[in-house]
Amino acid sequence: MQSQIIIPQPLQPGDLLGVIAPSGALRELTTFERGVEIWRSRGYRVEVIPEINDRWGYLAGNDENRRHHLASAWHDPECRGILCARGGFGSTRILENWNWGHGDTGNIITPDTPDTPRRDESRLYITPHTPKWIIGFSDITALLWSLYKIGISGVHAPLLTTIGDEPEWSIQRLFDWVEGRSVNALKGCGWGGGVANGILLPANLTVATHLLCTPIQPDLDGVILAFEDVTEAPYRIDRMLTQWRMSGALSKVRGIALGSFTNCEAPPGVPSFSVAEVLRDRLGDLGIPVVSDLPFGHEAPNAALPVGVEVTLDADQGILDIVN
Repeated sequence: MQSQIIIPQPLQPGDLLGVIAPSGALRELTTFERGVEIWRSRGYRVEVIPEINDRWGYLAGNDENRRHHLASAWHDPECRGILCARGGFGSTRILENWNWGHGDTGNIITPDTPDTPRRDESRLYITPHTPKWIIGFSDITALLWSLYKIGISGVHAPLLTTIGDEPEWSIQRLFDWVEGRSVNALKGCGWGGGVANGILLPANLTVATHLLCTPIQPDLDGVILAFEDVTEAPYRIDRMLTQWRMSGALSKVRGIALGSFTNCEAPPGVPSFSVAEVLRDRLGDLGIPVVSDLPFGHEAPNAALPVGVEVTLDADQGILDIVN
């Protein structure tokens, strides 16, 4: 289990944020521009890479260029956060042989430092020129998990192409977290099984499944997994969860939080379980707390979930709450 997580220093209006497209080619220009404007309206300086519309097949440019954009934003001492344009596919390709560089412990402020700002003793903050916020979800799961593996927290949260569809409370939740304020618990449907405390590891189920047994897969001991997905037929959800079961990846997981599974119905006329039935069948007998129908995923609202923080999952009350 990740023993401690570095949380980037809180953002504040006036900070510079870099926009990159590490995955699929940008197709939703209007929604993208709306997303950029939401961040700018909060007082942030948002710098979009000139190549934001690049295309290489279904990718937002070739691997070398997308890797360069990520590295440039990550190592820019003035840039305080990285906003991802959209998901799709492609972030895993740029993580082959990737090194986060100065994401080492040499620049970390420890809790022993007298004037260290911190939410509690289990969390660390970083200096302005060390790791920064990465914000996104869906295919960005790979970046978030890779970052978490070296002990740095990102945010599983709306992309620039999706944030414009979010309700105001969801947008505010994201800004509250990255600006250093607490956020409310999320309410879903508890399956029973008691209460578990663990480290929150949110993900798109499909992307996370394809990270199993790769160098990007983090230690899952003591983790509360949070899964969502989109446009996956029930049998595919079944196949992925069966892989999680048979691989042993769930053996030390303390709980599972489930968000929305959008457009995951079987084609008309095809015999099938519903996605809800598949989730119950594959996860209901694990003997760990499970909460479903939480407000995060591809269907708004997509409540921001910080990666690597301690949470409580109450499967009796149906609550997911960050431990402050």
